[in-house]
Amino acid sequence: MKIATWNVNSLKVRLPQVLDWLNANPDVTALCLQETKMDDPVFPKEEIESAGFFVEFAGQKTYNGVAIIAREAISDVIINLPEYPDAQKRVITATVAGIRLIGAYIPNGQALDSEKFPYKMAWLAAMKAFLIEQMALHPKLALLGDYNIAPEDRDVHDITKWQGGNLVSPQERDMFAQWLQLGLVDSFRLFDQPEKSFSWWDYRGFSFKKNAGLRIDHILLSPALAAQCTACEIDIEPRKNERPSDHTPVIATLS
Repeated sequence: MKIATWNVNSLKVRLPQVLDWLNANPDVTALCLQETKMDDPVFPKEEIESAGFFVEFAGQKTYNGVAIIAREAISDVIINLPEYPDAQKRVITATVAGIRLIGAYIPNGQALDSEKFPYKMAWLAAMKAFLIEQMALHPKLALLGDYNIAPEDRDVHDITKWQGGNLVSPQERDMFAQWLQLGLVDSFRLFDQPEKSFSWWDYRGFSFKKNAGLRIDHILLSPALAAQCTACEIDIEPRKNERPSDHTPVIATLS
């Protein structure tokens, strides 16, 4: 089976792309979406279910929004971080095919001197506490999503342009490292990967054409799942679509 993550940057715009991608990848059991940007009353639940999928979601108008689309039943759903009150819809947790999935849209942070950066760091700390709790309950766990963190210099097209700034700051990378210290494993780095492998490219400046991107979309696996992981890849094809998201899917294969 495969599990995947994709920041679609508006499901209203890209629902046909998502359904087409799922139909072209029938071995993807569950797909976590971020930035659906849709309030719950207008979420296309019926359209997704009529296409043969299960779906759970949490959204808000214009901003944020997360969802899980699966080929098997979705159970034990938690919305957001229970111990961190937040009106923004950024996390959906559920069990699919015996795997605990946490789909997350981590705050961007904007800039280190922005008021949004302390919010990001507090949010990351709250997620760590939630991970500790969930990992104790669910040995087979995956954290999938848009992390808005490039954990290493090789995850940045030109580190000299980004050094010390938002998405690559020591503070953000340290929190990512703390999650790894819990036992989580970066599935992408379990395998040899092409140089300059990225999951996000700015719409501006022909960034995708130049491959001037960042790897900020990740799938972290608990030790039990990491032992079953046989591949992890970034599928750049959807970034070539007409009216694409600025992100593209990341997929982990589990034996």
